[in-house]
Amino acid sequence: MTKTYEQEKPITTDPPPRTSMPTYRPPHDHKAREVPLSSGSGSRRPPPPRLPAFPSWGTGSMGGRRAPTGQIGPILQRPMADVRTLFHLERKLGSGQFGTTYLCTERATGRKYACKSVSKRKLVRRADIDDMRREITILQHLSGQPNVAEFKSAFEDADDVHVVMEFCSGGELFDRITAKGSYSERQAAAVCRDILTVVHVCHFMGVMHRDLKPENFLLASPADDAPLKAIDFGLSVFTEEG
Repeated sequence: MTKTYEQEKPITTDPPPRTSMPTYRPPHDHKAREVPLSSGSGSRRPPPPRLPAFPSWGTGSMGGRRAPTGQIGPILQRPMADVRTLFHLERKLGSGQFGTTYLCTERATGRKYACKSVSKRKLVRRADIDDMRREITILQHLSGQPNVAEFKSAFEDADDVHVVMEFCSGGELFDRITAKGSYSERQAAAVCRDILTVVHVCHFMGVMHRDLKPENFLLASPADDAPLKAIDFGLSVFTEEG
């Protein structure tokens, strides 16, 4: 039987725990990064990590109000920073109940990313703040898994919390299904394999996504055989055995 827990965890700089268990390489992508798997009923999965220390660069805010130098943000509990000092925010990619996602370009490298900005005015309850922290922690915990959108960094300024992620140019799986109209058995099997890989990896890493649907899977590129990437871990939780 599996139960969830919501207790607050102290922020630390400890890296996620390592495991020496066998690894899994998805058959459709030989370049995918390795995913640790259980080797049997006696294997133990890595415990959930503590909250990470988030990067803090520069000062300022999205809305024009400057974050006081050295002031600790109430959400991430790190010095506030201006995401615009490192990334150029461009067009809007989409929006949800809590946040808006923008296409952005890293100024130092010219690489494209997706930046989800969540207004701090919507993070009024303690539960909302805990959910925001836990989402970022889970994203960092799952970093490097081939079918999960890669976490880049997180920032807090005077008005918003910004989560910078891998940009998946292929759009939502839901829109791809609608546009195609139908899938061959081989194409459907490839999609199901990617989805089940996400479920397996998350459960092995001690995470339950709890919001799996076509809208929460993006395609890495416009190609027909592009791999799926899971997103939106806002409802996700860590699990413990017992």
